[in-house]
Amino acid sequence: MDMSPDRISVLGIAGSLRRESYNRALLRAAVRLAPPDATITTFERLHEIPLYNDDVRQRDGLPDPVAELWGRIAAADAVLVACPEYNFGPAGVLKNAVDWVSRPPAVSPLRRKPVAIMGASTGLFGTARAQLSLRNTLAYLEAYVVPRPEVAVSRAAERFDVRGELTDDRTRELVVELLRALVDWTRRLSGRAAQ
Repeated sequence: MDMSPDRISVLGIAGSLRRESYNRALLRAAVRLAPPDATITTFERLHEIPLYNDDVRQRDGLPDPVAELWGRIAAADAVLVACPEYNFGPAGVLKNAVDWVSRPPAVSPLRRKPVAIMGASTGLFGTARAQLSLRNTLAYLEAYVVPRPEVAVSRAAERFDVRGELTDDRTRELVVELLRALVDWTRRLSGRAAQ
């Protein structure tokens, strides 16, 4: 794996605990579709993160999976979130993880971090409402969320095959556009714009 200084490192987070979730499948597709000047690695310990409790943080420090997430966000140039939608909002486990790494806000690894959001659902609106809610949370943390393109995959069962492979060409194109936008955004914000 090429980890040259000009390469953009992206941490991918799937906000679902389901092994066969469409959002995990979308994130796997993004890993394969990453532009040549970017590398996407994924965080796989979301299921181990306990419910946020600031008493625990202040008394014992960050639980191990939270400390790993914190460190990996801090080390990455950018973050890519595959955001499911439950009841018009992001999945509780995803919001919980964000809450853990948001404290204290002044030193959160998400502060001033480029972030791209995408999501897939079986409904007609993709994950548009959950993504909006997550954008609001990230705005409070001063994360730099890529504004476009919006990747809210609707009718996901029609866009992935039984093995969880993304088969829809237009969705693939949108994911590629989002990843390119994230890399370009990250380069501009870090002063590493391509010459």
